[in-house]
Amino acid sequence: MSTAVQEDRAGRKEWIALAVLALPLLLVSMDVSILYFAVPKISEDLHASPTQQLWIFDIYGFVLAGLLVTMGAVADRIGARRLLLIGAVAFSATSLFAAYADSAAHLIIARAVLGVGGATLMPSTLAMIRTLFRDERQRGKAIGAWTAVMTAGIGLGPVLSGVLLEHFWWGSVFLVNIPAMALLLATGPFLLPRGEIRRGTRFDVPSAVLSLGAVLPTIYGIKEWAAHGVELRWIACIVVGLVLGGVFGRRQFTHDAPMINPSLLRNRRFSTAVITNAICTFALVGNAVFMTGYLQLVLGYGPLAAALWSIVPTLGVGVAAPLANSMAQKKGHGVVVVTGFVVAAVGFVVLTFAGTDSLVLVLIGAGVLAMGLVAAIAVGSELVLGAVRPEEAGAGSAVSEAATEFGGALGIAILGSIGTAAYRSYAGAHLPAHVAAASSGSLPGALSSAASLPGPLRQQVIEVGRAAFVHGLNTAALVGAVILVAAAVVLQLTRAGSTESGSIDAGIRVDHVG
Repeated sequence: MSTAVQEDRAGRKEWIALAVLALPLLLVSMDVSILYFAVPKISEDLHASPTQQLWIFDIYGFVLAGLLVTMGAVADRIGARRLLLIGAVAFSATSLFAAYADSAAHLIIARAVLGVGGATLMPSTLAMIRTLFRDERQRGKAIGAWTAVMTAGIGLGPVLSGVLLEHFWWGSVFLVNIPAMALLLATGPFLLPRGEIRRGTRFDVPSAVLSLGAVLPTIYGIKEWAAHGVELRWIACIVVGLVLGGVFGRRQFTHDAPMINPSLLRNRRFSTAVITNAICTFALVGNAVFMTGYLQLVLGYGPLAAALWSIVPTLGVGVAAPLANSMAQKKGHGVVVVTGFVVAAVGFVVLTFAGTDSLVLVLIGAGVLAMGLVAAIAVGSELVLGAVRPEEAGAGSAVSEAATEFGGALGIAILGSIGTAAYRSYAGAHLPAHVAAASSGSLPGALSSAASLPGPLRQQVIEVGRAAFVHGLNTAALVGAVILVAAAVVLQLTRAGSTESGSIDAGIRVDHVG
């Protein structure tokens, strides 16, 4: 092995540093889902209105998504380590404020600031992996671990929330952030490298405003569409966001100090990887919506039991992500991504056979789905980092993270809307006319209306409602499988028609995109 190659390889210090980086990543991904069980108790203590409850839950994700690109650009200009440590301080202080909030308004503000902190942490962790691991094989393993931690955090959030709420007050779900962040602040300055910095590059404030203006109304419109159906105001929000996104993109090509290097946006491997991650998140989050409802509303499990069962499909993720990156080195990145899509599609197909009492089948289907998608995400993230220069890793990582946020929102909106439409069609056809209006909108509505009905009719409404929910799950899973197969076919055709320099398999070390 040559001296240059040996210098590129990471040692024990770099792998310990990766373990330190896993702390903020785990917490940020957990904070997306940790309020699943806490919101009812928070609402009771703080007298939160239904609208305030929604904002307590959603504002974190909105701000996180809206500031990812901006914070990625900041990381490139001041250094990923510096931004990571600043974000850790902000995240810890705001977690303390959130834990002891004395009103719903204060908690909403705290969750918004937590979103700002989260936006500094996520692109910084991925950018630092680009600095720590310059050897492609080692970087692939590191990203596999990074992907597994991120996925595990989303699954562990509800479980940790349920356990804490069994023994402590709701503020404890925020206090768990502080010890881990304190450990990061204590060890980070010694273990984490300063990273590459784009020196002499000024920060483009209008681009930051445009990126926020593009992401926030688009994500908000998509989520409201998923929650309330298609309405003109939600479509208008999405259109406004897309228009501002177009203006933002144009500015990157014409401004003398863009937030994102235009050559990166033209890079075929980078754009393919970003789209891959968005499609994976679309399917993963879209399915998660049905998993929660199936375990609690159809099978009747309590919140904590449902959260524990929901971990089962993620058990294979810890193997799938590292294995995917190892296979990518041997078979090619495109092969692994296509295979991941196909495997995930098989998981969706398994879910099309689920009934109202199919716990094992649903867990198997969701597990196969998660393994295929996480394998593709791991390879996609590796391609993202391989396509950027070290001093631009923050912006590149942030673009990828923002795309996954869009993918997740679309998964909820599209697959959720398809499931809702299938539910209403089935319930409307199988319920008597005089109860259909109150019971055919959603399964929670059916269960609520059934409580006031006489015995036989109550049982009929409950059974039809559960069967209708499963019908919606089956239908959405079928659509998800079709989308993933179509994505696999398109990617395969793209690979087959690509030149060696443009193919997704043409190698990922492109340290001079510009």
